[in-house]
Amino acid sequence: MKKIISSTLFAITLLSITHCSPQKKVINREVEHSQHGKMLLGLQSLSQFEKAPFNTWYSQEKSEYQLDSKGMQQLKKQKLHTFKITAFVGTWCEDSHREFPRFIRILEELQYPMDKLEIITVNTKKQSPTGEEVINNIHKVPTFIVSKYGKEVGRITEFPKSGYIERDLVEIINTFYKNNKNPFN
Repeated sequence: MKKIISSTLFAITLLSITHCSPQKKVINREVEHSQHGKMLLGLQSLSQFEKAPFNTWYSQEKSEYQLDSKGMQQLKKQKLHTFKITAFVGTWCEDSHREFPRFIRILEELQYPMDKLEIITVNTKKQSPTGEEVINNIHKVPTFIVSKYGKEVGRITEFPKSGYIERDLVEIINTFYKNNKNPFN
């Protein structure tokens, strides 16, 4: 009887430990699509976009993009580094091919801490393996979500409203500070 109780307790303990252990996040997942070839899916590191076949559109658009000097001047006065940014991108999507490299170029120019940037790639149905697109109400890509204290303060969806990502970011941050008059933000 003692052996049965001991074995049962051991099995329950083992199952509890296994079930409660933190789940590993899969990053840099690549999948093959019948129409679009190689695609990235889910959480990604920025370095994935510097590899073939993604580097053909990513590197070219990033290097050729002319920063908007007016927007950059205004943006440099802001505290963008205090905000978290989540980018939803489709490596199959032409809008993502254009806007995502430009967005990264802007962040690099501002010396934004890239550890505060989360990149989530989606399939052609705009789905990710872990459902972040549902939680964040993503219907178009690219979508760049700017957050502070865990709450969304603004987003750029598909393309910037002003025609310049830099100016849209300034507007998002200005709106946040206008609505939150705390000088310590």
